[in-house]
Amino acid sequence: MNLSIQRTLAIFLKDVKDVTRNLFVTTTLLVPILLAIAYRNLGDITLEIHYTVINLTFSSVTAFVQCTLIAEEKEKNTLRTLMLSPATTSEILLGKSLLSLLITLITILLCIQITGYVPEHVGLFALAIIGSCLFYLALGTVLGLITKSVMEASVVVLPIMFLFGFGTMLETLASNNTYLKLLEYLPNLQLLRFAELLEQQKFTSLGLPLLVIGIWSILGALLAVMVYRKQLNSR
Repeated sequence: MNLSIQRTLAIFLKDVKDVTRNLFVTTTLLVPILLAIAYRNLGDITLEIHYTVINLTFSSVTAFVQCTLIAEEKEKNTLRTLMLSPATTSEILLGKSLLSLLITLITILLCIQITGYVPEHVGLFALAIIGSCLFYLALGTVLGLITKSVMEASVVVLPIMFLFGFGTMLETLASNNTYLKLLEYLPNLQLLRFAELLEQQKFTSLGLPLLVIGIWSILGALLAVMVYRKQLNSR
């Protein structure tokens, strides 16, 4: 499978131009930043709070921006043109994801700077963040492909923002209810679990949460490709 960097970058640069003209999208970047500032002003910040901000960034920035960028293409009827261009599936999906990835990483860096979070091991922290980001990019891609407009996309993504953004609050609920135990395997809760183990320097136990996050990311990517190809062949 050949990957044209030139075509991928062209898609990325087009998204950069589009997002600078879309105030609705850019204002969502303020949500986790303002939350980080609010938590900092409260004083003592726990690990759960640090990761509430990080997980909210994934849901309100990564998934939302990715979703709206693709939904906007559909609304303008330019996505179909892009699909029929010489660009391959991997080039289009990668090109459409680069901006969301870049914005996410910048936002997370700003937020942890504001809250004062310093991970025990930067390399392992970065690995977990990138792995999680891939899942939310895939999720945003799927939601963008199944919606028809930016307005519809912004509504569809709201429950996602709650479930994955503030989902760390569900951990207590899951631990007290046998039927909700599966919630513990959500990628946001696994990221928090990873952070707890990292904080305790239990490096030999980090494999399971990383594996679960990786599985979520792979399944999300496969679903995104399936939905994309279905859209491509539907007309």
